[in-house]
Amino acid sequence: MSAKLEIDLDRSSPVPLYFQVAEQIAEAIRKGDLPPGSRLDNEIQLADRLGLSRPTIRQAIQYLVDKGLLVRKRGVGTQVVHGQVKRSVELTSLYDDLRRAGQEPATQVLALDSVPAGEDVARILAVAPGTQVLRVERLRYAGGEPLAILHNWLPPGLAPLTAEGLEERGLYELLRGSGVRMRVANQRIGARAASAAEGRLLGERRGAPLLTMVRTTYDDQGRAVEHGSHVYRASHYSLEVTLIER
Repeated sequence: MSAKLEIDLDRSSPVPLYFQVAEQIAEAIRKGDLPPGSRLDNEIQLADRLGLSRPTIRQAIQYLVDKGLLVRKRGVGTQVVHGQVKRSVELTSLYDDLRRAGQEPATQVLALDSVPAGEDVARILAVAPGTQVLRVERLRYAGGEPLAILHNWLPPGLAPLTAEGLEERGLYELLRGSGVRMRVANQRIGARAASAAEGRLLGERRGAPLLTMVRTTYDDQGRAVEHGSHVYRASHYSLEVTLIER
């Protein structure tokens, strides 16, 4: 355990001991006393040091594993993973937000091709069904871990996108560099369980909770310039909204 971490238990409190341990470890992670990659003492050492049973320590660690703050690795032990990405709901790209937050974004392009627009995409992009539109599928990483699967559809001829460019820069940055002036977006946020394929890509189990975001972005002429349907690991990602009284 990190030398900076001290766990102070209140054995007279009605709060379960496992939860007291878990919350203090979580607070140390949030404060940076346990940075990403830090290894925890094993369950026997922790139990002996804190005067607790192994099942209590195991329950505390499992609680933090389920929250996405710790990960168990065979032959390595229990380690701290990177903290949850918090993102304001603004007309920005995930790539740019991660870069500003120092999260070391990286991208794997899964698909970049021209496909016939289905009825829903055609209606959103204001093209005839069957029109060839650009489909982009990417796996986005933050701090070396998979964070999101991004699906986007764009009108034909909007911008000269390449896999190399999408791996080095965000989609919005590339669109702006091509003269696209994005002005407003409609966005819907939800949640659902991960499919088996999504779980494999994101390093999650099938059925793990995912955040979903569907967004259509319009330029200053009111034309739809991209439609996206994305999923995010709920254990690693959250959205923040500022509310103003009117």
